[in-house]
Amino acid sequence: MRIGELASRTGVSVRSLRYYEEQGLLRSTRSAGGQRHYTQQDVERVEFVQRLYAAGLSSRTIAGLLPCVEAPSLENSDAALERMAQERERLSEHITDLLRTRDALDALMETARKYRQQLQPAAVE
Repeated sequence: MRIGELASRTGVSVRSLRYYEEQGLLRSTRSAGGQRHYTQQDVERVEFVQRLYAAGLSSRTIAGLLPCVEAPSLENSDAALERMAQERERLSEHITDLLRTRDALDALMETARKYRQQLQPAAVE
């Protein structure tokens, strides 16, 4: 199948598929005219890459995980699990930072509400 059909079958833009190739996440064969050609395995590969992106992984990290898929072994599996654990820790730290930022914003909003209440004229009885 050509790149447009792969894009259609996976819901991924042609531009993204080209980027995947540039990053080494996807490979194609080329026709004599230079057109990219893909197989059903490439559909599955793109879907797998999409799941990794959805998990918050970068293209560099994904490229580091692909040997586990391409050449399954205990060593590659252990390396992939270790890398995913590192990414999970990075995400956990980021979540902690986001929660701290949200709490700081909540405190600022409460201060602004109190200040706003002081600006309202007293109710006339």
